[in-house]
Amino acid sequence: MAGDQILPFLDFLQKELLLFASMAFLIGAVDDLLFDGLWFFHSLKRKLFVYSRYKRATVESLSIPASECRMAIFVPAWREAPVIGAMLRRCLQQWTVGKYRIYVGCYPNDAETVAAVAAASTGRARIRLVMCQRYGPTTKADCLNHLWDALCRDEIEEQTNFAAIILHDAEDIVHPEALRLFGHLIGKAALVQLPVIPRRAKGSRWIAGHYGDEFAELHGKQMVLREALGAAIPSAGVGCAFARDALQKLSVQTQGKPFDASSMTEDYELGLHLTSGEASGIFARFRDRHGQLVATQEFFPDKLEDAIRQKSRWMAGISLSGWDRLGWENSWRENWMRLRDRKASFAAIVLAIAYIAIILMGILLLADLIGSYHLQPVSQFLRILLFLNGGFLMWRLLMKCYFVFALYGLREAFLSIPRTIVANMINIMAVWRALSQYMDQLAGQPARWEKTSHFYPDEENIKQLRPQYAVGDRG
Repeated sequence: MAGDQILPFLDFLQKELLLFASMAFLIGAVDDLLFDGLWFFHSLKRKLFVYSRYKRATVESLSIPASECRMAIFVPAWREAPVIGAMLRRCLQQWTVGKYRIYVGCYPNDAETVAAVAAASTGRARIRLVMCQRYGPTTKADCLNHLWDALCRDEIEEQTNFAAIILHDAEDIVHPEALRLFGHLIGKAALVQLPVIPRRAKGSRWIAGHYGDEFAELHGKQMVLREALGAAIPSAGVGCAFARDALQKLSVQTQGKPFDASSMTEDYELGLHLTSGEASGIFARFRDRHGQLVATQEFFPDKLEDAIRQKSRWMAGISLSGWDRLGWENSWRENWMRLRDRKASFAAIVLAIAYIAIILMGILLLADLIGSYHLQPVSQFLRILLFLNGGFLMWRLLMKCYFVFALYGLREAFLSIPRTIVANMINIMAVWRALSQYMDQLAGQPARWEKTSHFYPDEENIKQLRPQYAVGDRG
């Protein structure tokens, strides 16, 4: 291509890329606006016809049926020595009543984690160390299946069954009333999911902070409406309880392995399997007597590489493999929710195209400024698209600010606006890694447990983690 043709070509390419991105953004924006409208309608209906007639219950006022008190907590652990001991000790401190047992899965080639679990469980019958048969890392699902086997053996020996299996990660900060809430609700659904509240280390306002922005809206709006529409509830993998009978039925169909070791997002898939069709799931947003949500808190990755690794696994497992592994259902509600789950990878690619168009625009404006090229005007149709998308972008940022404000306060709400760019860049980098992982899986390579570093605060810092929920509960 001759030198005098490069800038006209870049001008043409920039407008084509911008047109494609604008069309894709508009479709996504209409989808989001429809979802937001339904959420507003659901929230208003509950305020007018439910909360106006009944006083909102606190978790302390809930009863636990005697037959549903025994619970098993599964904690898979691979190279979690820095956090697992503190996490287990806090669980025992918080959950002083009730019948429960914590099953911790470790590997024979991870002596440090085994030692940390052994030290935390010394003299404590409520913690049971379970050794996986193979060297790690295998997959998180494989570790969970070992814990399931250990639970089944214990039930046979003790001649009594557990009512629920609760999943937690080694870095989770549990709520003292979580078991009471699980005990009250587990007899009513196959899955009970609590909200997840991401926390960030002081030095990671941008990387770790963007998780809080995403989960504030995900668990403040999307999961709430998903349950209201009657769609299946995906498990977040932490702070969730599965009915023991439901898991047993699935285990019979999967040769005693209810957790799919070939999946990169076994928790997400398991939730959909257990709560689709006639089964049901509950997304539980309850407050305690102090006005705080009964939720699971944890510190999310604070390094760029770890965030990309984690996001790529979510994209590969949900957005890409989900099409193959889960397919679609005979329900518009279910298919709509699954489509929303699976559009993340495509959205990241569209974002990358949009950023390329912006960079090209900067080059062309510079060329126009110095007089080496005259920028061609934008078509009327593209102007309309840009105007509409600008308005929808303002709406999206406003919605995000609202939910972040409700969970973390005004400062974090304002920070969520520039953090949107950080989140976009992380998602763009993660999608290319996710595509590589997906291609490897199609080629027959087994899934592996991709470890991210974890952080657990000391007791003094834990006391400062209670979010100040500034806006009334919308659940």
